[in-house]
Amino acid sequence: MHFNMRGKLIIFSAPSGTGKSTIISWLMKEHKELNLAFSISCTSRAPRGTEQNGVEYFFLTPEEFRARIEDDEFLEFEEVYTDRFYGTLKSQVEKQLEAGQNVVFDVDVKGGVNIKKFYGDEALSIFIQPPSINELRRRLEARATDAPDVIDQRIARAEFELTFAEKFDKVVVNDILEYAEADVLAAIQQFLSKD
Repeated sequence: MHFNMRGKLIIFSAPSGTGKSTIISWLMKEHKELNLAFSISCTSRAPRGTEQNGVEYFFLTPEEFRARIEDDEFLEFEEVYTDRFYGTLKSQVEKQLEAGQNVVFDVDVKGGVNIKKFYGDEALSIFIQPPSINELRRRLEARATDAPDVIDQRIARAEFELTFAEKFDKVVVNDILEYAEADVLAAIQQFLSKD
């Protein structure tokens, strides 16, 4: 199996509580051979603690962020609330791809669909699906971190997000974590081995 020098993109989207972050961190820790790296995002918030520009994030002022949105420099971005932006620069993704990294995105369904549209065959988009809405509700309740009305909001959002599943290259149902991880791994290996 030979890997060509330029990296590829792997996009993950899922409703909250589906185990997406668990699967991604397992891949990054246990499968170094895949050469996965997160894209470094931009944010308009101030650095926290020991965060350094260009390491955790690129820190921009809200004005700089807006100017770059105007210039269409972002692959995806969102304004979480007024003047608090997060986004991914096309130039940064290109830099990482050129360096041979396989760039991982952990984004909402709309972001996932947009990135896939932009990169086409260079990207593999994976949608992690809960076994059922009932099971998702059970998991969110078991976490006991959210008030009931917040759980209701998350469930409503999940139902909306599930309608996007068919727009993804691969849908993996996370019922039993080990199986879901194995499914995702196989899909990525197959994708990366293709020319």
